[in-house]
Amino acid sequence: MSSVYLTDLIILLSAAVVVVPACQAIKLGAVPGFLIAGLIVGPAGLGLINSINEISSLAEVGIAFLLFVIGIELKPSRLWQMKKMVFGLGTLQVMLTATALTAIAYYLFSLPLRAAVIIGPALALSSTAFVLQLLSEQRLLKSPYGRTTFSILLLQDLAVVPLLALVSFLAIPELSISDDIGFALAEALIILLLVILLGRYFLHPILHRIAQTKIPEVFTASAILIVLGISLIAEHINLSMAMGAFMAGMLMSDSSYKHQVVSEIKPFRGLLLGLFFMSMGMSLNLHLLLEKPLLSLGLVALLIAVKIIILFPLVYLFGLNKNKSLAVAVILAQSGEFALVLFSLSVQSGVLDTAVHQQLLLVILLSLLVTPALANCARGILNNNKLRDSIDFEPPKLGPTVIAGFGRVGHRVGDILTQAGQPFVAIDIDPAIVNKSIAHGHPVFYGDVCDKALLDSVGAEDTSTIIITINDIQASKLIVSSLRGSNPDLFIYVRARNSSECVELQKLGASGVVSENIAASIELARMSLTVKNTVSKTNKTLLEEYAKKYYQKIKLTLK
Repeated sequence: MSSVYLTDLIILLSAAVVVVPACQAIKLGAVPGFLIAGLIVGPAGLGLINSINEISSLAEVGIAFLLFVIGIELKPSRLWQMKKMVFGLGTLQVMLTATALTAIAYYLFSLPLRAAVIIGPALALSSTAFVLQLLSEQRLLKSPYGRTTFSILLLQDLAVVPLLALVSFLAIPELSISDDIGFALAEALIILLLVILLGRYFLHPILHRIAQTKIPEVFTASAILIVLGISLIAEHINLSMAMGAFMAGMLMSDSSYKHQVVSEIKPFRGLLLGLFFMSMGMSLNLHLLLEKPLLSLGLVALLIAVKIIILFPLVYLFGLNKNKSLAVAVILAQSGEFALVLFSLSVQSGVLDTAVHQQLLLVILLSLLVTPALANCARGILNNNKLRDSIDFEPPKLGPTVIAGFGRVGHRVGDILTQAGQPFVAIDIDPAIVNKSIAHGHPVFYGDVCDKALLDSVGAEDTSTIIITINDIQASKLIVSSLRGSNPDLFIYVRARNSSECVELQKLGASGVVSENIAASIELARMSLTVKNTVSKTNKTLLEEYAKKYYQKIKLTLK
C-alpha cells in the first residue's frame, strides 16, 4: 500500500471520527455525516485529498456489501405476507414517481432521454438506511405508519435489480429505450430464477460444510468470499458488482446461516459504505450551490413536492387515514443512497454527463440533510392534537421470544412455548442441531449467541423476552451485559449451575436466573415424596417456599 494512499485513508477516517458523531448529535444522521466529512476533506473543501480514484475503488466494495444485505432481507415469504402494500402501493409509488420525474428531466430540463430514464427512477427511491434508522429511533417501525413506510422501501429495494440492469443496457447506444427497459426486466426475472436454483443446490450445502468446521475465522472469510466472488462473476458477465452482490444476498435469504453471515460482514459493510458516501461527498462541487443557490434549493423543493403530491393520495387509497398518509409521504420525500449508486454507475458507463451528475449529487445531499426535519414533521403530523381523534393508534407488536442456545434445555423451552402458542426464534452454533431443528419445523438459525449484532438481527431488539440456555457462564455473562446495556426494559432469563453464577448474572442485569442445582434438588425431593405418597398440598408449598427462599437469599447477596 503506497504511503499516499495510506495518508488519504487516515485523513478520511479521521474526518469520519470527528464529523459523523457530530452530525449524529444534532440528529442529522450518519449518511449526511459521511457526505459532509467527504466534502470537508475533498477538493471543494480543505483540499486535503484531491484524487479519489483509489478510494472510490474501495468504496465500490461498500456498495456491494450494502446490496448484499438488502438482498438477504428480501425473503420471498416475507414479501408475500406484505404483498398488498409491497407490490401494490410500492409498485405504484415507484412507477408514478419515476414517470413524473423522468418527464420533468426530459421536458422541463431538456436532458437526453437516456439520462432522464435513469434519473427519474433513481430519484423516485428514498433512503432506506436513513428512514429506517429514524423510525427505529422514534419507536414507530412497528406502527401502521412505520409498516407502510417499510413496505414501500422494501419494493424500492427490489426495484434496484432492474434499475442496475437498466444502467448497463442504456450504455449500449444501438438499443432503443424500450429495448433497454425490456431487457432489464427480462434480466431481472432470469436473475431471480438463478438465485432460487443456486441458493438451494449450491450455496446452502457449502455453508453447512463450512459451519461444521466451527472455526469462526473460516466462516468470516467465507461470508466475504460469497459477496465478493459472486460480485466479481457478475462483473465479468457484463453485470455490475452491485447486481452480483444483490444476487448473493437473495441466494442467502432463505438460509439458516443468513443472520451469522450478515453479522460477520456488518463491520466491513459499515466502514466501506462510509467510504463510499465520503467519496461522493468529495465529488461534490460546492461552487454549484454558491453560484446557483436558487436552482439547487429549487430542485430539492421540486423533488420533495413531487414525491409528496404523488405518494399522499396513493397511501390514502390503500387504507390509511389522512394524517398517516401525509406522514408516510413526507418521510419518504428525500432521495436516497441507491440514487448515489445508480448515478455513479451511470457516469462510469457514459449514460450521465459529469456536470449533470454534480448537480444531482448536490440535490441528493441537500435532500438527505433535510430528512431529519422531514421525519420530525411527519411525527408532528401524527401527533397533531387536531387530528388526534382520527388516529387509530395501535401498540407496537412485540417480536417473538429469542432463545439463545437450542441444545437440550433450549429445545424443551421451545417445545413448551410452542404448546403455549408463543412464537420464538432460536440461535445455535452447532450446524447439526440447526439442521435437525429446522427439519422438525423449529425456527432456528446458525450463529454465535455471544454476537450482539446477530441477536439483534433475529429480533432481540424487538422482543420483550430473551432466554439464555447455554451451559457457558462466561458467554452468558457477556450476552446479559451486552443486552442490558442496550435495552433496560428487556426481560432476560438465564440458565446457571449454582448460586454463585446466579449472583454474577443478576449483578449484570439478568431479570431471572434458574439454578440447575436447586432445580434438580427440588425435583428429586418431589420424586421422593411421590414414592412415599406424601405429596400433600403442604409439601408442595414446602417445595415452593424452599425455592423462593433460595432465590431471595441470592437477591440479598446482591445488596
